[in-house]
Amino acid sequence: MKKYISIAIIATSLLLTGCQSAYYGAMEKVGYHKRDIMVDRVEDAKESQEDAQKQFSSALEEMQALLNHDGGDLESAYNKAKDEYESAQDAADDVTNRIDKVEDVAEALFDEWQSEIGEISKASLRRNSETKLRETKRSYNQLVKSMRRAESKMPPVLTAMKDNMLYLKHNLNAQAIGAIKGEFTSLQTDISGLIKEMNKSIEESNKFIASLEGN
Repeated sequence: MKKYISIAIIATSLLLTGCQSAYYGAMEKVGYHKRDIMVDRVEDAKESQEDAQKQFSSALEEMQALLNHDGGDLESAYNKAKDEYESAQDAADDVTNRIDKVEDVAEALFDEWQSEIGEISKASLRRNSETKLRETKRSYNQLVKSMRRAESKMPPVLTAMKDNMLYLKHNLNAQAIGAIKGEFTSLQTDISGLIKEMNKSIEESNKFIASLEGN
């Protein structure tokens, strides 16, 4: 859960400066540590993937409606499909941005953790902390791999959508719609695969958040 209104104000001002180290330092001063930021950012990334799933499905539905269009205002149907495609592009960009932020805080968190291990004088405690760090890194790497794998499915789908939308724009008639129905079948398969990969990534996110919050 997000903490304190003051944190949001600090976060906004410091992020605008682009200084991540100052941002993390200021957040820690108000009791919001890298671990907390990590959990929030993984949750944000998960939510962005859920939103992207819905948006890609919605775009697919509008393109299906356009391809099945029979009479009425064809240009209006095209514009709806175009809007959904553009929203899918925005959703994909947001997923990438969220994953980048997860990687940024993870790097800062693991660097700090490794540095602090060197300050532990008792050997048994130091070994235990090193083991926990390795386990967390392993879990994190699996999470990011899953996120990036799902992310990599989006550009080809968006490219196919864009190709179809531009073709329709240039040939806005029933003949053009008929010509891309075969392409649409392939696009349906691609989006189904994308959604499956996102579901896997969302599951990994939930597992990782649970592992951090349970320790």
